[in-house]
Amino acid sequence: MANRNMRNTTKVEALIESCRSEGKWQRVIELTDELKTGSPHNECLANFLVGEARLENYLEENALVAADSTFGRAKSGLGEARRYLNLALGESGQKAGIALDAYLLLAKLCFACGEYEQSLDNFVKAELNTLAEKELTLRSLKILAESYAIKGLCLEQQTSSKPSSKFKKAEKDTEMVCGYHCFNVLNCTIMLRLFQISCFERASDLGLLYLQEYDIVSGNSSSNNSTAGSTLNVNASSVQPSSSSFAISSTIPASGPSGLEVNRRMGAILETALQRAPIVLIKTEKLQEAVERYRIMLNAIETRATQSLRLTLARQLAEVLLRGVSGTIYAPPFAGKSGGGTLRGGSSKKLWKPRKYAARQQFNPRNQQEEVILLLLIAEALAVRDTVLSQSPEFKQARQHAMGNVTAVYDLLTLATVRWGLVQLLNESFEKALKFSFGEQHVWRQYGLSLMAAEKHSHALRVLQESMKLTPSDPLPCLLASRLCYESLETVKQGLDYAHQALKREVKGSLRPSRSQLFVGIGHQQLAIQSNLKSERDACHKLALEALERAVQQDGNDHLAEYYLSLQYALLGQLTEALAHIRFALALRMEHAPCLHLFALLLTASRRPREALGVVDDALHEFPDNLQLLHVKAHLQLHLEDAETALATVQHMLAVWRDVYEAQLAGEEEKHSDTKSGVHLAHSSQMSDKDSNSVYAASLAAVSRVEQALSEAASSLSSFTQRPGPRRPWMLQIEIWLLLADVYMRIDQPNEALNCIHEASQIYPLSHQIMFMRGQIHVYLEQWLDAKQCFLNAVAANPNHIEALRALGETHLILGEPRLAEKMLKDAAKLDPSCPKIWFALGKVMEILGDFHASADCFATSLQLEPSCPVLPFTSIPLVFE
Repeated sequence: MANRNMRNTTKVEALIESCRSEGKWQRVIELTDELKTGSPHNECLANFLVGEARLENYLEENALVAADSTFGRAKSGLGEARRYLNLALGESGQKAGIALDAYLLLAKLCFACGEYEQSLDNFVKAELNTLAEKELTLRSLKILAESYAIKGLCLEQQTSSKPSSKFKKAEKDTEMVCGYHCFNVLNCTIMLRLFQISCFERASDLGLLYLQEYDIVSGNSSSNNSTAGSTLNVNASSVQPSSSSFAISSTIPASGPSGLEVNRRMGAILETALQRAPIVLIKTEKLQEAVERYRIMLNAIETRATQSLRLTLARQLAEVLLRGVSGTIYAPPFAGKSGGGTLRGGSSKKLWKPRKYAARQQFNPRNQQEEVILLLLIAEALAVRDTVLSQSPEFKQARQHAMGNVTAVYDLLTLATVRWGLVQLLNESFEKALKFSFGEQHVWRQYGLSLMAAEKHSHALRVLQESMKLTPSDPLPCLLASRLCYESLETVKQGLDYAHQALKREVKGSLRPSRSQLFVGIGHQQLAIQSNLKSERDACHKLALEALERAVQQDGNDHLAEYYLSLQYALLGQLTEALAHIRFALALRMEHAPCLHLFALLLTASRRPREALGVVDDALHEFPDNLQLLHVKAHLQLHLEDAETALATVQHMLAVWRDVYEAQLAGEEEKHSDTKSGVHLAHSSQMSDKDSNSVYAASLAAVSRVEQALSEAASSLSSFTQRPGPRRPWMLQIEIWLLLADVYMRIDQPNEALNCIHEASQIYPLSHQIMFMRGQIHVYLEQWLDAKQCFLNAVAANPNHIEALRALGETHLILGEPRLAEKMLKDAAKLDPSCPKIWFALGKVMEILGDFHASADCFATSLQLEPSCPVLPFTSIPLVFE
């Protein structure tokens, strides 16, 4: 930077220059004595070197913090350095070619003392804005980079105070160089921000160039040191500018000689400048320019000093792209000119620009999703590299800091992958994280949630069990495990145990004290639905009602508690109370699809089917893609003898399924569920009424019937191929095909119904629902023996399928087998004692058997139940937790 003739430098001067570049300031002071002894004309140069060495020594020992006590200590500690640097000014300094450097260092000294206006004044005297680009030594590069950074920080301080005349002069000089013409309408604060941005951008460019040159000179390029762990860690919160003060410091002190060298080489000032430029751009609402600045810094060739800084920059850019950039305004990296300067007219040569990565096969993200995922994967790799595996107490601080960096990256990665459906990628990342996350409950909980999202339910439950151990007073992991058992694993008793554990962990004044009580009520309610014994069912219903009433009392504004309490009253046949509570639930949350679903079924149970159809139509305006509501609508239309309209509704359901799931399933590889059979992934319609995936309690004869049913279904397996992707969407499609077959039978088109069953069989031929519907077609065609065999197959595959049991009993009756019919219908009545069709069929059987008293009782029960029977069972509504 200096104008001194380097050809005339002596051996001592060359040695001094080497020590300056390496930061060996004590050695520089020692060599100045030799310099003065060699030639008295070097007195001015010696004064400059001593002043510089004392300044840098002080700043290495004392962090720059904006505080009055710090400023006072700096003024006293830097008095000698100020005196020596002032001696290097004037005509003698000009002749020696060190006046420029002396002014820049004085500006740095004034900044350390809190004298911001004097610092800016020194930059004006040094004519910082008129410097021409040329080759510089390492030390000169660092001085210049820090000068721009300090000027930007001084300008930042001036934004909160009234500019002085000296500052206005510096501002004018900056304006002239940058090509900006300040109009009268331009706000002063905005103008200061623009000058400040220009300084930070130049400082970051020069700082990166300096670090690259340092690695080259020292022979330690980034490619040869990629395995060396960097100890500089930068916390994003430490670079947020304050309106009245600032702080420049490394987040955590580096450990070891290599780390100390890295920190000393970069310095706190350059570290701050590298991060401050995009932050200031964001504050001035120049989001796209901030993104480009991040990209420019990340595209610069990496050095040892920037390895950990790259982690912070990658994480911050990913967060900006996730939170502040929408797809409509997103521009791919380096789509246009990769400038980096914010102020117009600031075209500069490449001598003071950092070198960038460039290769023919270099990957360039094409869209926002690719760029965010790439950034977070890079940040993950950098964060994982710095993790501390040792659990020794002396590494506790380093371990916590490294985990803080990793956790921040994983939180962003969770947001990005869940948003774009890349849950498998998230699972892989968390699996790697477990290697260094011993005792870290946040990572374990996030991993459990990601497994739930990926439908790996059994694995998710084991992870949540570990999370419970890590947080013994937190009810949330217990509630998540309980939901998993209720909703996916079908282990209701285990889920109820977890709900009770959560209830024990609840403390007074918690955020949602009623939620644990609600989960207890849901557990008892599900046990009542699954129970076959009347005494056990009544006891569970009683416990469920008590728990749900307590949940409503603890939180009267919880729509979910009101919803389940209404459902409980509906299951008990108390329709008046059920309607009252569902109306209150809808008042708390009008746009809640399950509440509207239950409300429609309650209206049908109250003999108001047309009102129910109106409710469903209104709900579909809000939820046009809700297959549950469309399913209810189709059944209501069939109930109202409007089969043609029902046909259109079911065809619309197929179109909705394609829109919702076809793109999701296209190209997906097969994923095997580890928890549920394909039959039980579907929770909607009558297909879920007390279905059980266990036949071990059946008799030996029943087991033989299962074998027979499976052997008959095996004929379809030759053309069967497992469908890719999650099974639940395919099970929903089976339901739609079977409903469509039912509608075709209502309009006397059995051949079309058979085609629908064939389509369903291509998805999963072993479904007991398909066997049952095939039997219904045989009943329509009066092929009673074939119908009987189909119903037997369905019951063998699922002994608790109520519709199949009832249809099998009716078929036995038609075939002249009243005793077998009685057995099947009584089994069905035990499973669902509130179904009037079962009691009516049983009444006919008892009449044929000559037991007229029992027959009359059955008919009376059917008449009593029929007015309050909904168009679909209340249990057809899937579980809801939101």
